[in-house]
Amino acid sequence: MKHFGWIILIALTILGHLPACLAKDEPLTGITAKKGVLDLRSANLHDQPASLNGEWQFYWRQLLWPGDSIVSPPDYVAYPSLWNKIKLHGETLPVEGYATYALTILLPKDRPSLAMFMTDVYCSYRLFVNDSLLLSNGRPDSTEQTAVPFWSTQTVNLPAAADTVRLLLQVANFWHSKGGTYKQLFVGKSDELHLKLQRDRAYDLLLAGCLFMGGLFFFGFYAFGSRDKAILYFSLFCIVYSYRMIGTSLYVLHSVFPGLSWFVTIRIEYLSLTLGVALFSRYFHSVYPKDANRYIVNAVVYICLFYALVIAVSPPWIFTKGIIPFLVVMFLYIGFAFYSCIRAVQFKRVGAVFALMSCGVMLLVFLIINLNYFQIVSTDKWIVFAGYVIFFFLQSLVLSHRFAYTLKKAADEAEQGLRTKTEFLSTMSHEIRTPLNVVIGMAHLLLRSTPRKDQEKNLNVLLFSANNLLSIVNDILDYNKIEAGKINFEMVPIDIASIAQHITGGLSSKAAEKNITLTTETDPRINRKIIGDPTRTSQVIYNLVHNAIKFTEAGSVTLSIQAEKITEEHITLTIRVSDTGIGIEPDKQQLIFDRFTQADSSTSRSYGGTGLGLAITKRILELQGVVLNLRSEPGKGSVFYFSQVFTVSDEPVMQEEQPGPQQEPDKQLQDVSILVVEDNPFNVLVAQALLERSGAVVDVANNGQEALEKIQPGKYHLVLMDLNMPVMDGFEATRRLRARGVTLPVIALTASLPAEVEKDVQSAGLTDIVVKPFNPDELFRVLLKHLKN
Repeated sequence: MKHFGWIILIALTILGHLPACLAKDEPLTGITAKKGVLDLRSANLHDQPASLNGEWQFYWRQLLWPGDSIVSPPDYVAYPSLWNKIKLHGETLPVEGYATYALTILLPKDRPSLAMFMTDVYCSYRLFVNDSLLLSNGRPDSTEQTAVPFWSTQTVNLPAAADTVRLLLQVANFWHSKGGTYKQLFVGKSDELHLKLQRDRAYDLLLAGCLFMGGLFFFGFYAFGSRDKAILYFSLFCIVYSYRMIGTSLYVLHSVFPGLSWFVTIRIEYLSLTLGVALFSRYFHSVYPKDANRYIVNAVVYICLFYALVIAVSPPWIFTKGIIPFLVVMFLYIGFAFYSCIRAVQFKRVGAVFALMSCGVMLLVFLIINLNYFQIVSTDKWIVFAGYVIFFFLQSLVLSHRFAYTLKKAADEAEQGLRTKTEFLSTMSHEIRTPLNVVIGMAHLLLRSTPRKDQEKNLNVLLFSANNLLSIVNDILDYNKIEAGKINFEMVPIDIASIAQHITGGLSSKAAEKNITLTTETDPRINRKIIGDPTRTSQVIYNLVHNAIKFTEAGSVTLSIQAEKITEEHITLTIRVSDTGIGIEPDKQQLIFDRFTQADSSTSRSYGGTGLGLAITKRILELQGVVLNLRSEPGKGSVFYFSQVFTVSDEPVMQEEQPGPQQEPDKQLQDVSILVVEDNPFNVLVAQALLERSGAVVDVANNGQEALEKIQPGKYHLVLMDLNMPVMDGFEATRRLRARGVTLPVIALTASLPAEVEKDVQSAGLTDIVVKPFNPDELFRVLLKHLKN
């Protein structure tokens, strides 16, 4: 509520200026015209201008010209005054008609160069000064058919040599619901009056330009970005209301384009107010729908639209009569908006404090404008200008806060959606991997049970499809993790040549199926290990080699690792995978790095896959500041390559032989006692069958609690522990085993990715991880490794 101090300060500033406005715009108090003569001979026109208020000669239904003989004596009326406020001979004058005003001004001897500030009247005039026509608005005449209305504000220099100035003002109105004069005229220093008019016009033009451009900005913001209707309504309000800055008061637009039709401009003037109020009402309700009563807003909008329809189809003398009731409605709505803002502040709505301040300023500004309109007060232009600027600035802040809040809310929802998606994919991965483990395990068991040739073919198809599904699940999870920014890189010594040999060795059978020669070329100068992430480096190279094999029908695939630059601390390696496959069209080469995209829509049907492999590879390299490059020629093959700088480790590389195909580990676990802790009976069936075929003695526990009860010193050589089980999970069971001093190897069996559970596995004291679904060869490799230890 501390912002209310600003509201009070603004209100006091504007209200405190009103007395000064009254004093300034009532120049030379006490000097007024009497009986058609204004005596300024004692006035000091150097200091301030003089108003021409007072009694003017008045000739009703006469358009007198200079030199005309006057037959009847003049009447004397107050200037300015509307005709329907004048009584002549006991009768009130009508608003339609024509008349002539006359005034004689007696000027002082010591005077500067003088000018006259001439405002608009209802609705046309000619001004003669000392029998010379100096100014006109439209064409006054004695009939509606020959008269022409027009409005503009002008200044004109008065004759310098004359001590007496005779003004003859012809006025005619046949169109408006008001007739006569309603604004003061002034005489003062020529340069000051001209400067004042130019400055006031500049205020109007500047404000109109700001509103119009601001409206276009917000409209573009709505059209090309946010689809918030509040922004649309505010933009249209700014555009529509900008006309009032140049199409009312001084009528700057009319001065720039004097040929404009008054019948068109007056309709636009009134429509800009009615439609402006309607648009602002809709805008305000869109911003604070819970605080701005919908029925009141709709009522205001319908009133505005009805009045706009009347303006569009009726003559001016009809629709101009409705402006006073409409202004009453407008002020009531502003008061309602102010009250709604107070409610919004109480309920802590977004930007409500700024909305309340802007409504307070708007209330004061419209109060000043209408008091000036009814000639109750007059004010400097800069006050209205400042009020409008503050109002629109505060409303812009309301929208800015609203957009920032909406953007933050959308970002939070997107983050929540990403978390939900990640959790969903992780859960689905676990749920899919669990039955896949059974499918793949049973396929391996059946293949090792000497099936018939036709059965072996069907089992191979089953195993291939299951592994393909597993690969798709892994790709989706990897890409999801990269997009979520949850990928981390560990920095440990790795043997890049050994990684390359293991990858090509693992993919050799797939290459052999397609009669593809798969070779590895490693630079012999790479004699020390490098510092890097073994998992991600393997993933990148594997994806590139696997992709090359998949899109090569015949020929060769070569993995090449070359040292480009070697120093004591760093080595620059270029890793290149080339193939003799189908190649890629030049215009499709960038598309293949997009997720779920391949070079041709028929490619996925012909070769399978999700189109994620290269996207994952590219993103992993980009996160390390490395660019994946491609050279390809359709029909001849492709080369994927990248160069990466690694820190050199002190550890030398170990010479390893190229791994051959994995052999059946028959009886390698002879008499080894293994406890399988697993709650899924199908997983138990697969694991038990595989282990018993290799000679192991298998015992089963359905959860961690049973495992704790069964494990006794010397009873088992190794434990295979599922991590997610009822009663007690694998983490807790392992922690309790370690707390009891049990040191036998406990291998985690999990359907989760290693990176997701690695920290928990280490903290619980588990020895290693085997991911379900597992390849029997990989399972036996891990078991034998820890049994030897």
